[in-house]
Amino acid sequence: MSHRHALLLMILVTLLWSTAGVVTRHLEAARSFEVTFWRSAFNALSLIVLLRWLRGPALWGQLLRAPRLVWLSGACWAAMFTAFMVAITMASVATVLVTMALGPLLTALFSRLFLHHRLPARTWAAIGMATLGIAWMFGQEADGAGLAGVLVALLVPLAAATNWTLLQRATHGNADPDALAPGQDMLPAVLIGALISALLTLPLAWPFQASAHDLGLLGFLGLCQLAIPCLLVVRLSRVLPAPEIALLGQLEVIFGVLWAWLGAGEAPAGATLIGGATLLAALAGNEILALRQRRPQ
Repeated sequence: MSHRHALLLMILVTLLWSTAGVVTRHLEAARSFEVTFWRSAFNALSLIVLLRWLRGPALWGQLLRAPRLVWLSGACWAAMFTAFMVAITMASVATVLVTMALGPLLTALFSRLFLHHRLPARTWAAIGMATLGIAWMFGQEADGAGLAGVLVALLVPLAAATNWTLLQRATHGNADPDALAPGQDMLPAVLIGALISALLTLPLAWPFQASAHDLGLLGFLGLCQLAIPCLLVVRLSRVLPAPEIALLGQLEVIFGVLWAWLGAGEAPAGATLIGGATLLAALAGNEILALRQRRPQ
């Protein structure tokens, strides 16, 4: 896969990810942990079907024989799946997405600390510019949000940064004893994360209150907002470096706020628009400079 194709697919991934907030706002009766359980359960069911189609009967054996990094990545996916949906029921969509946008800085730092990656100056500049935009939005959007919702949302970028670093270590760390053998990949980690999330939230989700309308929306989230884009991003980790994945992933902030504005009436403040424009400028500048550097080569 070329870098350009990977870039376009990553934009599609963020577009799919960004639908969670607006869809959640149209739920009738499901709340908090029940929302998380059903989304994770439908995600796990979708992944079982997709991975069974891709892998055949060998899927369950591959899960049992998966190396430690796959299970660690699965724990990260579970934390991301669970914390995001709990946070989205406790705070505004903009506040949660803005908090999640700390991911690129954390990912860059983790890559530097644990993988010893040397990041180009353009990436550091883009991360710095994006962080300024996020800080501006956060200062405005978090004022009315409950502290608990913000703290829960903070778990998402921490888990995401850890996960992208693990994905890079697994696919490029040939000297690592936990690195994947030829023919292995990290796709089962997404299924492990969905199963863990569903099992952990099941006791807290009882008694169920979701209507048929809610189950239809949560089924959509499980398949189209989680299963398909998460499988895509694992594949894209072979082409795009972890900091670039995290930086491109911040398009979810812009898309998610826009969806919530148009589809649920959560109009963003002017500070959100200014911060979002700064973030988009950082993303565009980083990618334009990257393309110019690759073209002569």
